[in-house]
Amino acid sequence: MFTKHRRRLAACAAAITAVVALSSCGARTDDATAPGAGVSADTSGDTVKVGLLNSLSGTMAISEVTVRDSITLAIEEINAAGGVLGKQIEPISEDGASDWPTFAEKAEKLIQEDRVAAVFGCWTSASRKAVLPVFEENDSLLFYPVQYEGLEQSPNIFYTGATTNQQIVPALDYLKSQGTESLYLVGSDYVFPRTANNIIKAYAEANGMEILGEDYAPLGSTEFSTIVNKVKASQADAVFNTLNGDSNVAFFKEYTSAGLTAEAMPVLSVSIAEEEVGSIGAQYLAGQLTAWNYYQTTPGAANEAFVEAYRARYGADKPTSDPMEAAYTSVYLWKAMVEAAGSFDVTAVRDAADGITFEAPEGTVTVDGATQHVYKTARIGRIGADGVITEVWNSGEPIKPDPFLEGYDWASGLS
Repeated sequence: MFTKHRRRLAACAAAITAVVALSSCGARTDDATAPGAGVSADTSGDTVKVGLLNSLSGTMAISEVTVRDSITLAIEEINAAGGVLGKQIEPISEDGASDWPTFAEKAEKLIQEDRVAAVFGCWTSASRKAVLPVFEENDSLLFYPVQYEGLEQSPNIFYTGATTNQQIVPALDYLKSQGTESLYLVGSDYVFPRTANNIIKAYAEANGMEILGEDYAPLGSTEFSTIVNKVKASQADAVFNTLNGDSNVAFFKEYTSAGLTAEAMPVLSVSIAEEEVGSIGAQYLAGQLTAWNYYQTTPGAANEAFVEAYRARYGADKPTSDPMEAAYTSVYLWKAMVEAAGSFDVTAVRDAADGITFEAPEGTVTVDGATQHVYKTARIGRIGADGVITEVWNSGEPIKPDPFLEGYDWASGLS
């Protein structure tokens, strides 16, 4: 199942800071580490434990608390329907605290002490890369629910969020179709924005787009006056935004204060979903664009049921979002893999994964066993003055995952 892809983790951008370089490049080897002996899940009783690993505090809590809630909802629904292989799922929740070493520490605790069958969580690529060697050394499974920069594959991770050809590339195609000829790149200073922007620059060069500027801010930064002034002065056709967490609040407030508008210089964001819209304020985001694979407004009976169940569990005013939906879906995919394998054993589950499908709120998703990513429909949305994100374009059908962008000539030097 894993050939050269297993030996090709993300290439690190030279400009990444030392801390980010350690968290991202540490997993890059010419010969990927084979899965370790592992610690078997404790299935001796009537329950099976799973780990929930999310930032419940710190700068990323704005996004990750609700992901934890959606995982919990899926577990409760599955338990109410009889569980998995006759066992009730027992969730063990840990706080990664927006700190990458803490994520690694908590992952090891969940695997070795709690003996979980799988872990659901992480958001930033820095957190994922911090835990990746832990899962490989212990031959345990992580289900990662957030869009990311691609250029990675591990036998111990199932990626249920979008990879690059399912989000960033369709977003660029959409901007190009709207006549965008120049971009300004703004992102948080860690591996995802740095790598994503390298991909964007390669696309731009091949597609006649000009990159007029590129700036990064530390995660959690609240000072954006200098960056916004540079964005405004560039007179770019659009901004491609890879900021994460609550830095988006400060950025969009500064953007609005500078007199910039969605009509004059639209911002396309890949980490702002319905939950973040409420935290930032719809008045700062009206008219702006987002690229995801799911919106609360995505049509279909499965999504109507998901939204209704989430609101019944957490409050009638609570929105759903793409990472929440992908996390919710990941629990059901794991359940289906376990039942297809007839076992909680990691190797058996991995071997049973190819072709597993689920009628998810976003639409039908299918596991690609060769990459351990899923087929996903790309969607571009526009944020309304009421905070609702409405789809303005979609890919028409689920896109096969291509984490190393092998189907694109312009990306040949990236991985």
